[in-house]
Amino acid sequence: MSRPDAPALLAFGHVLRTHPWIGPLLARWSALELPDAWLSGSALAQAWWNHRFGFAVTHGIADLDLIYFDGADLSAAAEAAQASRIGACFGALPVALDVKNQARVHQWYAQRFGRAIAPYRSAREAIATFPTTAAAIGVQAPGARLRILAPHGIDDLLRPRVRANRVRVSAALYRRKTARWRALWPQLTILPWAEGRGEPEAGPAASAHSNGSTNR
Repeated sequence: MSRPDAPALLAFGHVLRTHPWIGPLLARWSALELPDAWLSGSALAQAWWNHRFGFAVTHGIADLDLIYFDGADLSAAAEAAQASRIGACFGALPVALDVKNQARVHQWYAQRFGRAIAPYRSAREAIATFPTTAAAIGVQAPGARLRILAPHGIDDLLRPRVRANRVRVSAALYRRKTARWRALWPQLTILPWAEGRGEPEAGPAASAHSNGSTNR
């Protein structure tokens, strides 16, 4: 895994800090009051693609994925309460916030996607299974500097290049997802499934990453 390009990494942080949807959330990070919380997923990559390819800053971004890890309360009610509180706190943002406790994903994954998974042990472990290496990333802003979590590195995101993370996503879903992305960002480099990273888990083909999304 190569070292990230420092100027590009700084530019990526600037894009996030100044983004009209992402920036306000990062600026008020302490208001979240969630354990092991990360802004994660495709929206981060898409904000960068928009910067690199000259699109409007919100082009193609459906929502923002906010994940956290609370192993002390795995109830759906607690997750819904946190989502409601965060939604009210950031109600001025003109974009949906998808708030999910990664500690409870294993409780609903089999019913929704037809296969059982082991419980995650941290938000990092959940992010590491997201469908593409470019979107398997999390950021948080506990202070003046951004903290970036990238289990598969950040090189693919910065290039920008899309590569399958084959551990949990199916080939069919990867192709559907990247077809949508290719239509929205025609200049994006999308690698074929065969050039993905990791080997698929045993069992039925996976369907989505751990916030349940299939359409971003």
